[in-house]
Amino acid sequence: MAKNKLIIVSLLTLLGAVAGYIYYNKVGCINGCAIWSHPWRSTGYGALLGMLLGLAILPEKK
Repeated sequence: MAKNKLIIVSLLTLLGAVAGYIYYNKVGCINGCAIWSHPWRSTGYGALLGMLLGLAILPEKK
């Protein structure tokens, strides 16, 4: 993985984690939601989505 790609994926992962926590804080569920009812889960899920987005949008160098 190139250095620039690693930086971009890391930033998107961090952005996803922040977005996941903000979603928990502003919208989240009290009960009945397995992911969004706990701040660690929502932050981790947001980080995972950010990382997957970063890996999906950046093309591989050949």
